[in-house]
Amino acid sequence: MADINDICSEIVRNVDGALGCAVVDLNSGLLLGVSHNVPYFTQSYLDAVAAAAVDMFRGRTVTAVEDMISNMRGSPKKHMIKEVQMTTDNTMHFMIVLPDKPNSLVVLVTSKKVNLGMGWSSLRMALPKLNPLCP
Repeated sequence: MADINDICSEIVRNVDGALGCAVVDLNSGLLLGVSHNVPYFTQSYLDAVAAAAVDMFRGRTVTAVEDMISNMRGSPKKHMIKEVQMTTDNTMHFMIVLPDKPNSLVVLVTSKKVNLGMGWSSLRMALPKLNPLCP
């Protein structure tokens, strides 16, 4: 059976222009698995990117807004952000929370030449493989 690192490697291999893929625990910010082909993606860099992703999905400000929306709607408090796409000068980042594992986030970093549909499709196809492996 494949592990999380193997599935991340598969995603990187299957997306032309992929630089790296990781699964992040949204509770702790720890990397559950990672694969990349960029020499300067050091452990400290990967940890910083994981922490930034946690802030985007579970940061204090995001949580405050989610609480306000829940209160206004009279609905139970929950994490509402499920997917984020972000671009930098040279990269695109695709991020998706596993539907059945709301504290696990998959992040794919690619060059800007990657087709948007290919980035999202590769992550969505990997979700069933990752689900049983994530806490």
